[in-house]
Amino acid sequence: MRWLLAILTVLFVIFQYRLWVGEGSLAEVSRLKRELSEQREKNAVLTRANRQLLREVRSLKEGTDGVEAKARYDLGLIREGETLFIFMQPEEEKSE
Repeated sequence: MRWLLAILTVLFVIFQYRLWVGEGSLAEVSRLKRELSEQREKNAVLTRANRQLLREVRSLKEGTDGVEAKARYDLGLIREGETLFIFMQPEEEKSE
C-alpha cells in the first residue's frame, strides 16, 4: 500500500510540475495567447496600410489625376500659369 501511495504521489508531483512550469503549462499558454493577440493587432495595422497602398497604386494606374495629385503633394509641382503661394509662420520675438 505504501508503494502505491508513493507512486501516486510521484505521479501527482510530475503532473503538477508540467501543469505549472513545464512545456504547455498555464503560464506558457497565457504568454502565447498574449503574443498572439499582439501579433493580430500588428497584422491588422499592416493590413490597413496595405489596403491604403493598394488604393494609391490603383489610383496611379487608372489615370493622370492620381499622378498629378501625388506630384503636387510630394514634389510641390505646379501647372504652367499657376502661381505658388507659400505661407510662412512669423518667428516669435525672443524676450531677453
